[in-house]
Parts: sequence; C-alpha cells; structure tokens
Amino acid sequence: MAFRKKAEFILTYKPDILIVPECEHPDKLKFNRDVPIPTDILWYGSNQNKGLGVFSYSDYRFQLLDIHNADLKIILPIAVTGGSIDFTLLAIWAYNPSDPSYNYIGQVWKAIYHYEQLLSGDNIILAGDFNSNVFWDKLQRKCNHTMVVEKLAALNIYSTYHTYLNLSQGQEVHPTYFMYRHKIRPYHIDYCFASAALITKLDNVEVGTHEQWTNYSDHIPLIVSFKA
Repeated sequence: MAFRKKAEFILTYKPDILIVPECEHPDKLKFNRDVPIPTDILWYGSNQNKGLGVFSYSDYRFQLLDIHNADLKIILPIAVTGGSIDFTLLAIWAYNPSDPSYNYIGQVWKAIYHYEQLLSGDNIILAGDFNSNVFWDKLQRKCNHTMVVEKLAALNIYSTYHTYLNLSQGQEVHPTYFMYRHKIRPYHIDYCFASAALITKLDNVEVGTHEQWTNYSDHIPLIVSFKA
C-alpha cells in the first residue's frame, strides 16, 4: 500500500515493468519530483487504496483483454506490446474472500482453466502475489499449489525462480513474504511463471532481503530479467 511513498526504492533497479499488488489507485499516486513517472499504468480494483497496479517504465504498453473475467479477483489478462517482444501477461493478486472455497490459489486455479486457450499461446507470463506455497497443500481445499504448478507445466509454463535456481517447489531459500514483517515468519508466495519460449531467454532471478525491504512492506520484490 502507499506505493507513492515506496516507488523510488524499487525504481533503483530500473524495471521495465512492475506488478504491484495492494496498490492504491493512480489518482493517489503523487510521486516526489525526482521519482520517474511511469509511461503506462493499468490499475484494477474496487478499493481505491488497495487494488492491483501494473506499471511500465519503458516502451511497453498495456491493454486489458476483452475476455477479462471480473469474477476472478484479482487476475488480469493483459496484452503487453511496444517493447522488444510482445507477450501476454496474467498479473495476479490472488485474493477473493467472497469465494472462500476458492480463495487465494483457488483463484489462480480457476483463472488457468478460464484462460486456458490464451495460455496455450506463445510468450506467456503469470506474475504477482499467488498467496500460496506447497506448504499449504495439506489444507483441505478444492485445489492446491501443486495442482496449479502441474497444470501450468502441462501448458509448458514454468516458475522462473525454480528454473533459474534449479529448485523444486517447496525448496525455496528466498522468502518473498514475512508475516507481520517478522523475520521468523518467512514464506515464499510470490511467483513469476513463464512459457517455455521465454524460459530460454531467462537471464537472472533475484529476491530482495528482509533487511532491505521490511521498512516498506511485508512482501519482498521478486526481480526477473530476460534477454532481449
């Protein structure tokens, strides 16, 4: 939340695209004078203080696709164009308390099936806050993290973090979330999945640290780079 107060810190990494869950509405984004202004913004949500923001700091431009299903909260199918490569992005903040049987990872599960034809194409990225890990597979839910990972693999879509570090799901060594910002409550719940064609262009994956980011958020940035 309050992205306007935090943008300058993540922008030191000079990102082409930022996906920011729990982001305030663009009308509230009054940046300091020395903070770069995004070249394009796509924001979606019902709470002006807490939606999903996608920001371009490059030539990339965004268009929310007409097939967007507003019942899947909050997962946005976006055509990304204008940069070195065009691709389809599913920007994700998996949170829908009004659908308790499919909250959190259940929303991603539903979205994969709803957008399956779209995800069968080339140059696909799913990224954001999945609110999930195999740690919670043991919970009695209609779907779980492993089911989502296996379904994406069937579509030739894979986690960039796990591919780059050659780790299995559940073996993460870099938390992306610290509950209540406590270092003793670490979880890896933020992901970037990419289709096989983009995986071959994967250049680097890194995750910030608790020490770097705890003053700004309970989430830690996941930074993924692809070769042009």
